[in-house]
Amino acid sequence: MSTHPKIYGVIGNPISHSRSPLIHQTFAQQTGIPLTYSAILAPLDSFAATVDRFRAEGGLGLNVTVPFKHEAFAYCIDRSERALQAGAVNTLIFSQDPQAPARGDNTDGVGLMRDLAYHGIELTGKRILLLGAGGAARGVLGPLTAAHPANILVANRNGETAKQLILDFGAGPKPQDIVTLCACALADFPRDEVAFDLIINATSASLSGECPSLPDTVLQGHTIAYDMAYGTAPTVFMDWASARGARALDGLGMLVEQAAESFYLWQGVYPQTELVRARLRAELHSS
Repeated sequence: MSTHPKIYGVIGNPISHSRSPLIHQTFAQQTGIPLTYSAILAPLDSFAATVDRFRAEGGLGLNVTVPFKHEAFAYCIDRSERALQAGAVNTLIFSQDPQAPARGDNTDGVGLMRDLAYHGIELTGKRILLLGAGGAARGVLGPLTAAHPANILVANRNGETAKQLILDFGAGPKPQDIVTLCACALADFPRDEVAFDLIINATSASLSGECPSLPDTVLQGHTIAYDMAYGTAPTVFMDWASARGARALDGLGMLVEQAAESFYLWQGVYPQTELVRARLRAELHSS
């Protein structure tokens, strides 16, 4: 039996900020599985070539982050039901044979749902506003509908993209038959919309210090505002929500939980996430 560490990584552009190497190395120490895990910067026009080179060097799996989740989907022949439903891949699984087909999966949805459960958030019968219609939103829409909320409104800067997401999702499995799904452009957002129970920011606005433009009426004291982004300080979206009395949460827990699901897909062992959550939170606070 080989004692060489298994080779994994995360691929994106940019990538230097990624906490994924720390997360997976901590999981490896916890489970006693020898592996290396590195951050890989792929040129915007060379995703497939970068992945091929990684595989040729013995790589067995990659996490995929922005902006390559759709390219990762196209790269795979073998895709999980979660990946097909999302139309995006954030986890690539390779065999020892670099010529064998790659398998693609999407762990974003399970990561979000586990983090919401961690925070004691129940979705059954609730009203949800999902901001964004890109890969992040696609990855979570299926699991959100499977939790049986009353309705989900998808709002996006480009309203046609939001509508297309609803149409694409309607072509797949239909747990949404008991859920009302609708879409709109942010510019056309109803100014008289009543408060939601959960607002999820799946846009990239927080990465540039921006906040989607929404009327204050979408928030009340019972509203939970969840930003998939995270940082050393609350995001602009979180500050906006907190200032209006809502409970604001960041996406650090989702990052850890989706990573744990990826680790399980690769290793067949599910790691403990509580200590990793605490370690990352402490590091952010000390930054």
